[in-house]
Amino acid sequence: MTTTTNTFSEPGDDRLAERARDHLWMHFTRHSVYYEGSGHVPVIVRGEGAYIWDDQGNRYLDGLAGLFVVQAGHGRKELAAAAAKQAEELAFFPVWSYAHPRAIELAERLAHYAPGDLNRVFFTTGGGEAVESAWKLAKQYFKLTGKPTKHKVISRAIAYHGTPQGALSITGIPPAKVPFEPLVPGGIKVPNTDFYRAPEEYRHDEKAFGLWAAERIREAIEFEGADSVAAVFIEPVQNSGGCFPPPPGYLERVREICDEYDVLLVADETITAFGRIGDMFAMSRFGVTPDIITCAKGMTSGYAPMGAMIASERLFEPFKHDTNTFLHGYTWGGHPVGAAVALANLDLFEREGILEHVRENEGAFRRTLERLNDLPIVGDVRGAGFFWAVELVKDKTTRETFTEDEAERLLRGFLSKALFDAGLYCRADDRGEPVIQVSPPLIVDQQHFDEIEGILRDVLTRAWALL
Repeated sequence: MTTTTNTFSEPGDDRLAERARDHLWMHFTRHSVYYEGSGHVPVIVRGEGAYIWDDQGNRYLDGLAGLFVVQAGHGRKELAAAAAKQAEELAFFPVWSYAHPRAIELAERLAHYAPGDLNRVFFTTGGGEAVESAWKLAKQYFKLTGKPTKHKVISRAIAYHGTPQGALSITGIPPAKVPFEPLVPGGIKVPNTDFYRAPEEYRHDEKAFGLWAAERIREAIEFEGADSVAAVFIEPVQNSGGCFPPPPGYLERVREICDEYDVLLVADETITAFGRIGDMFAMSRFGVTPDIITCAKGMTSGYAPMGAMIASERLFEPFKHDTNTFLHGYTWGGHPVGAAVALANLDLFEREGILEHVRENEGAFRRTLERLNDLPIVGDVRGAGFFWAVELVKDKTTRETFTEDEAERLLRGFLSKALFDAGLYCRADDRGEPVIQVSPPLIVDQQHFDEIEGILRDVLTRAWALL
C-alpha cells in the first residue's frame, strides 16, 4: 500500500488523477485508456446547482444529473444537514425485525406517493438490489399461493435492470452478460418500444406499433407457458438504447395481458421515479398501476444511497400468516441517514414544485433539442420529462446506422471526450444504436437547455465533418 496525503490537487496538478489510475477500480471503465493511451482520469471535486468542477478548475454542465440521480441539483446544504443531524441521533440500525423512525416515515411517504395499493416498502441501497428483490418476491409469492412453477421473467431487448446475477438475467444487453454467464435461468426477452426502429408496417402508426410490441409479451407468455411465468419487468421509459417512451396504449395493454395470465407487472423506475418524467412515479403519469415498483437514484437526489421495492398489499398478504418469511435483506437497506436525506429531498420537491417545473418545461426542452434535427447526423430526438436521447445516423433518409467500428470511433474515439472538453457531461452510448443521452438535474431551465443544444450542435457538426 502506498501512503499518500489527502490534499486536493491544485489546478494543473495531476496527483489525484495519478492516484486514481494507481488504485481506483472505476465502474464500467476501459482502464487501458489510462495505461496504453494518453487518457487522463477526470476527477470531479465540486458541484453547485446544475454544474460540476474538476480538479483542474474546469466547469461542466451536468447533463446527466450524475447518473440520472441528482434531481435537486448539487450543493444542497439542507440535504447535507439532514444527513449530519440523523447521523448524530442514530447513525445506523438495521430493519431486520426492528424499525426506526426514519424508515417508518419514509415507507409511509413512498406508499402515499405510489399508485393503487402499493403500500409495502422494502428498502435496498440501489436499483439493482430492488430488481433482485422484486424477482425473489415474485417467485416466493407464487410458491406461497399454490403456483410454485411460476418463476420466469419477461423483459425487453436492450433494457438494463442492474448488475446482480438475477437482475443481470433480466437485463437485455448481451455484451453485459456474457462475461458473467451462466446467470440465473428464466430470463425471456421481447422487443422494446423503439418507434424509430419499428417494423416498416408500423412506422407511421405509433399506437399500432405499441399494441404490436405488447402482443409480443402475450406471445412469450403463451410460448413459455403461463404456469411458468411470474413477472414482466419494464421501465416506463426505457433507458438503454436511448429513452424509449411507451407508445399510446402500450402500458394499458401490457397490464391487461398480465392480469389475463396472472403475471405480475413490475415497473423498474430506478431512473424514471422522483420527477424525472414529471411525477413521483412515471407509472402514475401514464395512468397504469403495476404490482411492484422498483426505485432508487433520485429518491435522495444522490446525497445518500437509497433504493426500494414497493409492492402491492396483496403480495404482502401471505407474509402476514404462519411462519411465512421473506428471507431476504441488505445490511444497509433502510439506512437511517439515507432515509432522513430522502425525506428532506421529498420535502424539497414539494416546497419548490420540482414536479410541476418538469411538466411545465418538458415541451421547451423537447423543442430546444429538436432544433438539432437540421443536422445530417441526427436521426431522432425522443424522450419524456427531463429524460432525452438524440439518435445518430449515417443517413437520415434511410435511417442507416453506423457499423460497429464506426460507432466505436464516433462515440469513444471522438464524441465522449469532445463533449466533455466542450463543457457538457452527458452520455454517448451504443447499447443499441448510437445515441447521446441528456438527463440534467430537474432544476434546469431554458438557459441550460440552450447551453446543452449549443454544445451538442458544435460537437456533432465537427463529428459529421470527421466522418
